[in-house]
Amino acid sequence: MQKNLKKLTLALAMVGFCTAVHADVKVGFMATLSGASAEVGQDQLAGFQLALDQLGGKLGGVPATLVVEDDQLKPETALNGLSKLLERDKVDVVTGLTFANILMALQPRIAAVDVPFIGTVAGPSPTAGAACKPNLFIASWQSDVPAEAMGKYLNDQGVKRVSTLTPNFVGGKDKVAGFKHLYKGAIADEIYTPLNQLDFSAELTQVASSQPDAIFSFYPGALAISFVRQYGQAGMNQKVPLYMVNAIEGSGVAAMGDAVIGAVVGDTWTPGLNNEQTRRFVTAYQEKYGKLASAYAAFSYDAAMILDAAIRKLGGDVSDKKALAKAIKEVEFQSLRGNFKFGNNNYPVQDYHIFKLEPGNDGKPAFKMVQEGVLRNYGDRFAQACKLS
Repeated sequence: MQKNLKKLTLALAMVGFCTAVHADVKVGFMATLSGASAEVGQDQLAGFQLALDQLGGKLGGVPATLVVEDDQLKPETALNGLSKLLERDKVDVVTGLTFANILMALQPRIAAVDVPFIGTVAGPSPTAGAACKPNLFIASWQSDVPAEAMGKYLNDQGVKRVSTLTPNFVGGKDKVAGFKHLYKGAIADEIYTPLNQLDFSAELTQVASSQPDAIFSFYPGALAISFVRQYGQAGMNQKVPLYMVNAIEGSGVAAMGDAVIGAVVGDTWTPGLNNEQTRRFVTAYQEKYGKLASAYAAFSYDAAMILDAAIRKLGGDVSDKKALAKAIKEVEFQSLRGNFKFGNNNYPVQDYHIFKLEPGNDGKPAFKMVQEGVLRNYGDRFAQACKLS
């Protein structure tokens, strides 16, 4: 009798083990899905969902459930949404995370749990340095670095005077700081506008009077569309070259019209990147959503593939959140960007390129490579302050 009881106990334990290993993976997706910059968050969600569809609704071979929260670009809403994801929904991982000010507001909550977070847009400098965390990963870039790539490019091109324009929030300030880190010319104007401002006529008038050699700008979502359109309407596109990062994206390209032709962008990924995985992704995204893929969608697609590889490495068992974070840190997967790995601060080490918007074969604006690898195998300058190994 006692022997049979031991066998039954062992059998039940094995059933419990198998159930834990093969339980659904629950993914919390928090992003800015409403308001003037909603398209950024919507692209993030679309990219992640496309990857999940291609993986048969599974991550690491385990059925995955996606729980979506809209932070509305409001820190208090984001905090409430995150509490819901962690406490009520019991998610195994959180991804999305659109704007830097929202991610900064979530830092104490992230530090209080072991659940891994994989951001796919925001990359504020404090979280890459002294405020880095073992469970916070950024799959896009540290916010300064695309601007560093553009700063280096303009410096190499001998451009002497630049006016900068960006929203007045931590992400915009990081962009300008990154640009000035590697650009050694003069700054004619350093203009910061409210994050919800859509009329840039006064700022463009100011810039025109300064007569810079170039404009460097970052605006997300609908702000970028308004800025580029007004730049064209003011005739600036015929006078001052426009250089942008993380602004000329996805369906916004068509909405910008002819004003975007000639603009130059710097990033680790655009639809103009010449590799097979990018071509397949751009085609699949167009077929599913009827629009051009943005980098925000690409980074979220990669985040899903990171999770797929990490969870597969763990045999589908995500119960140990520290083990899941370690698997994410050490992940090996085929990124749309080519070279990719996480540095010591859980931010990417990758290549950055320069692209120009030119008429494509169909007459619509298309990304064309101008300089491949303006920065190669590049991390960020804040990593040295991070104490993670």
